[in-house]
Amino acid sequence: MALLYVFAVIVIINCAYYLLFSKFSFSKPSEFKRDTKFPISVIVCAKNEAKNLQANLPYILAQEYPDFELILINDSSSDETLDVMEAFSENNKSIQVVNVKNNENFWGNKKYSLTLGIKRAKNSKLIFIDADCKPATTMWLSKMAENFSEEKHIVIGYGAYEKSNGFLNKMIRYETLLTATQYFSYAKVGSPYMGVGRNLAYTSELFYENRGFITHIKLPSGDDDLFVNETANSNNTALEFSPIAFTYSSPKETFKDWKVQKKRHITTSKFYKPKHEFLLGLYYLANMLFWPFSILAICLADWRIAVALFVFRIIVQYSVLSKAAKLLKENDLITFLPIYDLILMFLQLGLFISNKRSQPTRWK
Repeated sequence: MALLYVFAVIVIINCAYYLLFSKFSFSKPSEFKRDTKFPISVIVCAKNEAKNLQANLPYILAQEYPDFELILINDSSSDETLDVMEAFSENNKSIQVVNVKNNENFWGNKKYSLTLGIKRAKNSKLIFIDADCKPATTMWLSKMAENFSEEKHIVIGYGAYEKSNGFLNKMIRYETLLTATQYFSYAKVGSPYMGVGRNLAYTSELFYENRGFITHIKLPSGDDDLFVNETANSNNTALEFSPIAFTYSSPKETFKDWKVQKKRHITTSKFYKPKHEFLLGLYYLANMLFWPFSILAICLADWRIAVALFVFRIIVQYSVLSKAAKLLKENDLITFLPIYDLILMFLQLGLFISNKRSQPTRWK
């Protein structure tokens, strides 16, 4: 009987989190609020991204927004990244190129390069997108920008991955969907804890008030999530998850490349505020324990009660995450959501163990 009680507690914890996630998944994206006129600085930091810049910069320059500049930061690239940036700037006066050379104190550190780019920006409202990303529509910039106000200094957007065939693509998109569901949900209840640099906005005033990335300047990642974790609160943060404001990136094509990317991201989570670190850790722990305790309870306890608890949790999970998948245009993932969740749990456990042995020291 004690086994059933433990299993029931695990199910309750799981369902409590899905109730939290429902705050986002059952919401609706906002309509256009107003016609924004204030100037914007769009910032792209690139390291060895010549090919992606060539493909994606036209989408940024095609944005239907009356007044914006584009800050292109070359982060000590060894390919033709700088040449591509300068070629675009020759034909467009709104483009400013910041060429960052290696600094012995901050070698390979994206945050150092971003800081130099932010200092170059002439506008106080900053919108960030990665070099390997493109806006979903020509209204991306307008939709992100309209969320700024005297009170709102951070705008958290959704950075999706392009769909393609293959299991890895689905797992990458499922992990992205689950992560977005979490950070949007926490923000919905007034406790924002992260955003993604593929689609993020904040003001330079907030950046300078926080002394930039100074508290984690030497970490290879965290220019997006750690900055948001430090500065965001229920009053100064807005959410933007309208499909016209999505950005799309090309996902990694090999498991090895994806593993390197995720290991870099995992290193930042231990620097979150204690409450966020605890809540996120509890979610993954309860999620992981659900599966083995399901088997144990069904085999060693009253199987009818155990099966009822198992089915109830799966239904709650499926109901909430399928709504989030529809909201974020990941409809093809809906059918096998619980299976993706089980596989991702093992992948993340492996990444966590691997990260304990060796941690990345550079962003690229």
